[in-house]
Amino acid sequence: MPTKACPVLVRDSGELEVLAFRHPLAGLQLVKGTIEPGEEPGSAALRELREEAGIENATIAADLGIWSSGYADHVWSFHLCQVSERLPDRWGHHASDDGGHDFEFFWHGLSRNPSSEWHAMFVGALAFLRQKLSISSPKYR
Repeated sequence: MPTKACPVLVRDSGELEVLAFRHPLAGLQLVKGTIEPGEEPGSAALRELREEAGIENATIAADLGIWSSGYADHVWSFHLCQVSERLPDRWGHHASDDGGHDFEFFWHGLSRNPSSEWHAMFVGALAFLRQKLSISSPKYR
């Protein structure tokens, strides 16, 4: 049973990229958060996208499966999301979680190796996404 929900937004700008952000205290990350009791994983993913990135109008396009992170028994549920408008290359959003943080959003190319700024858990999540999204597949482009 998944404990964390991860909304996945992708774009193709010559390479397949996934939405990521810089946390002021914890380095580079993907949007993810705890699935609340009684909450469906897809609903949690959309809620986390609203809370952490300020993206209000996303919908679920596909369920990408679950992944055991190997960290504190966290099992992630990945959901490919889509929005109708083109998102900017970079933007900031103030998230009220944990007392409030300013997050800096950007697009990370899935074909690129993650730098040391990524926590090992997120490096594993990116590897999972590379496999699930089959970088060469036109389905997600």
